[in-house]
Amino acid sequence: MVLDPDTGTREREDPMSELRFAIRVKPGAKRDAVGGIWDGALGEALVVSVRAPAVDGKANEAVCRVLAEALSVRARDLTVVKGHRARDKLVELRDPPPGCAERLAELRGSGGEPRGVR
Repeated sequence: MVLDPDTGTREREDPMSELRFAIRVKPGAKRDAVGGIWDGALGEALVVSVRAPAVDGKANEAVCRVLAEALSVRARDLTVVKGHRARDKLVELRDPPPGCAERLAELRGSGGEPRGVR
């Protein structure tokens, strides 16, 4: 894997295979939103707020749904690979579309202002 210094994401040598990135989840939020940076246990993480509670994996399911919408990908292509029961998680996106790493960088750089997801 290669760390892209511009986007802060880890990509495999084959850029079409997977993209892994850290997130910080805020379960039980007033609204679903993606945006901002959190300096967490896994390094700089994208902040993902979800309305779902952190009970029985509901927040993890919501995280994949909300991230999929924000990144314009399918939710089934996103997997939580580390931190299933923690707020700091490592997420993997299989077969990321072109420009996905740049979109992640945009979301991280939203100045801490979450971008709502409907």
